[in-house]
Amino acid sequence: MSQIIVRYKVKPDQGDINEQFVKRVFAELKEKAPAGIRYGTLRLEDGVTFVHIASVETPDGSNPLPELAAFKESQAGLKERCEEPPVPTPGTIVGTYGIFD
Repeated sequence: MSQIIVRYKVKPDQGDINEQFVKRVFAELKEKAPAGIRYGTLRLEDGVTFVHIASVETPDGSNPLPELAAFKESQAGLKERCEEPPVPTPGTIVGTYGIFD
């Protein structure tokens, strides 16, 4: 199992647009229900900072998220939307309550 947190900040006029991209990813996840991934996204109070949290546990260790069409679309223009680029940070679960259980 691997966990990752990705944080980035979009430009001031891109918060709502980025949120729509994220919502499309979650709609596709709900529709396709790929096994082995648990995923959540937060939009922070400033309206422009996004934090994605993922836990992947697949037999071959692959992450199904990058295979989704909506995820590919969201990534296509992300650099242009960002004020601060994504910073992926691997992590280890110390404890959870209801989020990855």
